[in-house]
Amino acid sequence: MARVLILGAGISGHTTARYLGKWIGKEHEVTVVSPNAKWNWIPSNIWVGVGEMTEKQVTFELEPIYRKINVRFHQARAVSIHPDGGGAMAEPHVTLEYTDPARSGEQAALPYDYLVNATGPKLNFGATPGLGPDGGYTTSVCTPQHALHANEQLQAAIAAMQQGEQKTFVIGTGHGMCTCQGAAFEYIYNVDHLLRDAGVRDKARLVWISNEYELGDFGMGGVHIKRGGYITNGKVFAESLMVERGIEWIVRAAVKKVEPGALTYELLDGSEHSLAFDFAMLIPPFAGQPLNAYDAAGTDITEEMFAPNGFMKVDGDYRPKPYEEWSKADWPSTYQTPKYRNIFAIGIAFAPPHPISKPMKSPNGTPISPTPPRTGMPSAAIGKAVAENIRDLLGGASELSHTASMAEMGAACVASTGFDIFNGTAATMTVFPVVPDYETYPEYGRDMDLTFGEIGLAGHWMKYILHHVFMYQAKLRPGWSVLPD
Repeated sequence: MARVLILGAGISGHTTARYLGKWIGKEHEVTVVSPNAKWNWIPSNIWVGVGEMTEKQVTFELEPIYRKINVRFHQARAVSIHPDGGGAMAEPHVTLEYTDPARSGEQAALPYDYLVNATGPKLNFGATPGLGPDGGYTTSVCTPQHALHANEQLQAAIAAMQQGEQKTFVIGTGHGMCTCQGAAFEYIYNVDHLLRDAGVRDKARLVWISNEYELGDFGMGGVHIKRGGYITNGKVFAESLMVERGIEWIVRAAVKKVEPGALTYELLDGSEHSLAFDFAMLIPPFAGQPLNAYDAAGTDITEEMFAPNGFMKVDGDYRPKPYEEWSKADWPSTYQTPKYRNIFAIGIAFAPPHPISKPMKSPNGTPISPTPPRTGMPSAAIGKAVAENIRDLLGGASELSHTASMAEMGAACVASTGFDIFNGTAATMTVFPVVPDYETYPEYGRDMDLTFGEIGLAGHWMKYILHHVFMYQAKLRPGWSVLPD
């Protein structure tokens, strides 16, 4: 009997656990370790952040779900990886610290034959002084609890506006190297929609601030989309949405610090500015979870297994090279670590070989450009491919036959721009591939027959339906495995 240990139960980790539980759960031991007892459909947190959904609608308890497919669950956080064994345990193992209230602070070691690192990101609010809801002056929608807090602050602002006050709302990214522009993009439009419904939009100044070089970059080096039979630059598409709704925008910006009621940001030209606000929701930069690695002798090998940002190195090409030499071949496809063939890293936990958007720095040396997105659809595709490879290896395969390179996969995004049964809208966009491939598609870097965008009520209904479909699938309801990931 083999032991498969999965660290993390986000979109990628939960996907891997679902399929391995179904395929090998009766013959082998599959274990998931997560510091959170609940699973969260993160894309719908933006609706929690405007009061359109509750925490219960976007979360559920993990342990009862895993029990259905013979997957063990430990509510704990991984502390260190020992791929060669060491100490009291000769086998490869991971040390844990329990976050389960019944075992809080207790430590343990779990052995493994295959390890999947799906720990996701550390929300690095500390990278920008004053950023974040915990000890800072901004809100977030990265977790359900953050989104609930954001909605409380938002509703208080609306109440004040209904009494005649003017308010400034700043929404976007809170650092020069953030990713996940899409979550903030959705949130600002939902805030705009809510303010209109409350009859106070005329009392609000809405400002978008981002580290993107142009609107519509989204960390993917920009995108051209086919819309209404014509090819449109993503910049034009995004700007038109802002103009239609009276939203101001500041791009090529790195937020340097946040103080009560004001933030300081640096532009790509090196100039520094201040922006006053009454409400701010700024996405933090991501870092890898604090996880160390040691060899059998106890020597620290963290730098060997992880990139400086804390993400795990896999089968990508991490050699430094200029932007002009970047290639689709740089991107990992199996997510297997180079030295340890029984360790994989998936979702946000794997280290990208480099950004997708062109790196930029101000004259002061401040990096101001997005880091690569790896959430949602790519995370699920990667998680399933790794599950397929582990299943095949346990079945006697000698090679990995399932791949999920972001340079060879497409992604679909349905971005809410207002929640309402009759008046809601969403921007529906697809790109293929996620990482531009100018060798195959020299004009735009993507297949324009598979890259398109539209906005309208149908998109809202699609996003709302997908919320329920993915919650249904994640809860392992009947027929879950035939639904698309």
